[in-house]
Amino acid sequence: MKVNQFLFSRIDNSPLVVFRVFFGLLIMLEAWGAIATGWVRRIFVDPEFTFNFIGFDFFQTFPGTGPQMYVYFVVMGIFGLMVMLGYRYRIAIIGYAIMWSIVYLMQKSAYNNHYYLLMLLLWIMALFPAHTSFSLDAKRNPAIRDNSMPRWVPLLIIAQLWIVYTYASIAKLYPDWLDGTATRLLMSGRRGTWLIGDMLQWSWVPWVVAYVGILFDGLIIPALLWKKTRKWAFAISIFFHLFNSVVFQIGIFPYMSLAFTLFFFPTDVIHRIFIKKWEPFYEKTQEIRVPKLRNVGLVVIITYLIVQIALPSRHWLIEDNVLWSEEGHRLSWRMMLRTKSGTSHFTVLDKATNKRENINLKEYLSKKQMRNIRTKPDVIWQFAQRLKREYAAKGQDISVFVNCRVRINGRKSAKFIDPNIDIAATNWNPWGHTEWLIDSKDYLEKE
Repeated sequence: MKVNQFLFSRIDNSPLVVFRVFFGLLIMLEAWGAIATGWVRRIFVDPEFTFNFIGFDFFQTFPGTGPQMYVYFVVMGIFGLMVMLGYRYRIAIIGYAIMWSIVYLMQKSAYNNHYYLLMLLLWIMALFPAHTSFSLDAKRNPAIRDNSMPRWVPLLIIAQLWIVYTYASIAKLYPDWLDGTATRLLMSGRRGTWLIGDMLQWSWVPWVVAYVGILFDGLIIPALLWKKTRKWAFAISIFFHLFNSVVFQIGIFPYMSLAFTLFFFPTDVIHRIFIKKWEPFYEKTQEIRVPKLRNVGLVVIITYLIVQIALPSRHWLIEDNVLWSEEGHRLSWRMMLRTKSGTSHFTVLDKATNKRENINLKEYLSKKQMRNIRTKPDVIWQFAQRLKREYAAKGQDISVFVNCRVRINGRKSAKFIDPNIDIAATNWNPWGHTEWLIDSKDYLEKE
């Protein structure tokens, strides 16, 4: 069978439209839950400014780094509800995708790989015909009604998930994870977890968490694809993701991961379980609809997947260890891998008077931002640039020096930044090594 015939052959769309319902519900809860839990207040209302992704400084002027963000997230939640119902789906999913992308890019204090995955999925879902059945759109406009989808739709979702889980597994193959150090520290931080907090401290639990994590991430996609192991993989997925939800409290991601399993089961099974009463099953298995711009579409999708494969690998091309330097950490599916803490002290030198001034970070930063500025080089650099601009507005030309120490996975703290370099006078290289970081040398070697 030719590639086009395979990718554009039509199959029943029950997994897609059911996933749309769950996905819409989850993104609605993500938006409105962010208000209810105080996340919006902590990240956008309390701080005087946000640490945006470098290069997206224009989002600092976005009318939303204050109380307006409550309205912003309410609107996002409404879009999520519309996605769930399939009401004006294209407008809703694109609207949510744009708004969430702005939320993601305008702040790093609450960085999470799951937020990045959500951004990708929103734009992917915007491409899909997820509203052509089991939706208000199809009810309002019967002309769009279609109970089928091209085969490439579930394949793209599966490919994206395979990339995420594979890199998550590979990232765990480092000494502190393999000997249980990292997981033991993660479990000790969950001592207060309701009901199971004490059990998490049992000596064997960190070892189980470490190796089950590696095996689950590495094998779950193949196990779900293979018919003989699919049901067992699904049962294990339920336990694994509910465990993560309870212990690590990572929002909607565990439940979204369970919703993804819809794409691994036969379409007739999903149809029978969820929507048989409302929608007919699509049985024209030989129908093929090849669009005129198929080649352009395929090039875009293949390019996207190549980028997704390349981005998580970039840290291998950057000098020093990503666990130390953080360079290449973001956008790479390096999830829950280590504990890291630190201290940072900023000193400003007036070049005209040689007068030094110690900066009280509490006067500038929220508690969440304070934790980031102790260990994240890009955040440290951004704050130094901000200080330089603020003092320049007062007519002072300054240098900014930083004394920073970090501690990784329970080791002793070590000097992180060269305290003799004026950070405010440096440029940021997003693809290379930061010269003012002190080399980790033997810091991460096991003692």
